[in-house]
Amino acid sequence: MELRHVSRKNREDKVVKINNNTSIGSGDFTIIAGPCAVESEEQIFSIAKYINSLDIEILRGGAFKPRTSPYSFQGLGFEGLKLLKKAAKKYNLNIISEIMDPRDVEKAYDFIDIYQIGSRNMQNFALLKEVGKTDKPVMLKRGMTATVKEWLMAAEYIALEGNDNIILCERGIRTFENYTRNTLDLTVVPILKSLTHLPVIVDPSHGTGKTELVIPMARAAAAVGADGVMVETHPSPCDALSDGYQSLDFEQLKKLRKEVNIIKKCVDKLD
Repeated sequence: MELRHVSRKNREDKVVKINNNTSIGSGDFTIIAGPCAVESEEQIFSIAKYINSLDIEILRGGAFKPRTSPYSFQGLGFEGLKLLKKAAKKYNLNIISEIMDPRDVEKAYDFIDIYQIGSRNMQNFALLKEVGKTDKPVMLKRGMTATVKEWLMAAEYIALEGNDNIILCERGIRTFENYTRNTLDLTVVPILKSLTHLPVIVDPSHGTGKTELVIPMARAAAAVGADGVMVETHPSPCDALSDGYQSLDFEQLKKLRKEVNIIKKCVDKLD
């Protein structure tokens, strides 16, 4: 595998620094939380307030939603980014949100702190090159049918443009199993740790598609050595406009935070 920029060879673990003295890959277990989609000012402010109370520093929220059906809710677009920015500013949070179009990278620059490249765009090479020209961190989600080599080569496209502030996110892959939304490949975490110096986080919400599996898989992610998790949360998952069936309510998010911290402390004692 020809990796020139994201290979672990002769490199220490990468610490991706974000605003407000927040970082990913520094040894702490990072939790990123927020709704699948920004729906309203009331919704995003209530979520931002709650995750701030849990000392979670990164707010996720979809403004542009690539949906399988063109008739599903597609997000609020830049209006959603404005609401995210407003909520994040009030509660001193960092924002991660997905950008789908290379033409929107520059326009979204002042609204978000981490560019998210979604599964469907992992090999959108024009988009990868565009975010690679920026100075902001990029979270690169694994394509739903991508091999490890394809995933790391996609990261190489970003780094080749000069931006090596890359976070890899395992979000499940498509297999023959259909009980879960995807098959969460936790074996890839130690594999990536051996191949690359980039931080790795896990998305158990998309990886399982079932609320009741998110917390157990988040615990497993901490146990296997991931640098954090990204989970979907909503004040009323049953009323969510997208992915409510895999979103945690506030009490469940609090439980996840408590349990992954316990697991992380146990893992640290082994080192």
